[in-house]
Amino acid sequence: MSENQLAKLREQVDQINLQILELLNERGKIVQAIGEEKKKHGTNRFDPVRERESLDLLLKNYDGPYTEATIKHLFKQIFKASLELQEIDYEKTLLVSRKAHPENTVVNINGETVGDGVQRFVMGPCAVESYEQVREVALALKEHGLTLMRGGAYKPRTSPYDFQGLGVEGLKILRQVADELELSVITEIVTPQDVELALDYVDVIQVGARNMQNFELLKTVGSVKKPVLLKRGLSATISEFINAAEYIMAGGNDQIILCERGIRTYERATRNTLDISAVPVLKKETHLPVAVDVTHSTGRRDLLLPTAKAALAIGADLVMAEVHPDPAVALSDSLQQMDIPQFHDFMNELNAFKERLV
Repeated sequence: MSENQLAKLREQVDQINLQILELLNERGKIVQAIGEEKKKHGTNRFDPVRERESLDLLLKNYDGPYTEATIKHLFKQIFKASLELQEIDYEKTLLVSRKAHPENTVVNINGETVGDGVQRFVMGPCAVESYEQVREVALALKEHGLTLMRGGAYKPRTSPYDFQGLGVEGLKILRQVADELELSVITEIVTPQDVELALDYVDVIQVGARNMQNFELLKTVGSVKKPVLLKRGLSATISEFINAAEYIMAGGNDQIILCERGIRTYERATRNTLDISAVPVLKKETHLPVAVDVTHSTGRRDLLLPTAKAALAIGADLVMAEVHPDPAVALSDSLQQMDIPQFHDFMNELNAFKERLV
C-alpha cells in the first residue's frame, strides 16, 4: 500500500469520525429531551428493558467485522454516557444546586447570620435535663459571645430503654433560658406532627441523622418559616444528603444549614468517621452553609478540639459541639461532652486558631 493510499484511507476514517461525532451530538440532544419527559412523569432515568430492546435491535441488524461482544460494549458505553448526561441536567435543576444558584445562601437566625463568611459556633448539652443544667451551660456560652444554643428535647436513641428526652417540657426549658439570656434555640424535632407545636419554642429546627430521609418530616419543615439544620444520615451519600435538602427547599423553605456529623464505616476508633472532605464538596455542589458536628462524629471528648480546628480550616460555616456541667452524670452521651472548664479552654483555643487562619 502506497503512502498516498494510506493517507486517503485515514482521511476517510477522519470523515467518518466526524459523522459519528455529529450523530452523537444529535443523539445527546434527543436523550436530554427524553430525560425532561421522564422527569415530568416521574419516570426513572434508567430503563433496563428499553436498553435490552435497543441492544437486541442493533445486534439483529448488525453485519460487520466486529464481534457482537464489541458492539454491545461500545453501545453500553453510549447508553451509560446518556444516563450521565441526564443526571447532569437533573443536578442543574436542583434548587439547592450551586449551578442553579451561584450565590451563597445566608441563613438568618434572629440576626445571627450563617454562611456569610464568618465562622460561628453552636454549643449546648446533648439532652435537656433541667432548667438549672441548661442555664449553667447557657451562661458559659454567653461568656464567649455565643448566641446559638443547641439542646435535645426529643432524643431518638438506638435503644428504646435509653433516655428519650423531656419532650415538650424540654422545649419549654430551652425557650425560657434562651429568652432570659437572649439566645437562639436549635433542637431536633422527630415527627411531622410535632413541628407545629415546636414553632413556639425553637428558632432552628434540627432534622437528625436518623430522620434525614424521613420524607414527610422534610416536607413539613419545608413548609414552615423556620431555619432548618439538616444532619447527614448515618450511611448517606453526598447525593442522598443533597436530595434530602431538596425536599425541604422544594417546599418553599430555603433557610437550610447542612451538617456533616460523621458517617458509619468499618472504623471503630471513633463513634463515626468524620468525612471532613464533605465540607468543600457540599459548598461546591450547593449554595447552602455547612456545619460540622464534632461531638457526634468522634464520640470522644479528647478529639473535639483537633476536629473543630480541621472543620474551621477546611471552611465550615458553623461548628457544633456539646457541653454539660457534669458529663459523668449526663443522661446521654457522657463520654463525648465537655464540662464547662474544658469548654472555656476549647473556645479560647479555637478563637486563637481562627485568628491565625485569617
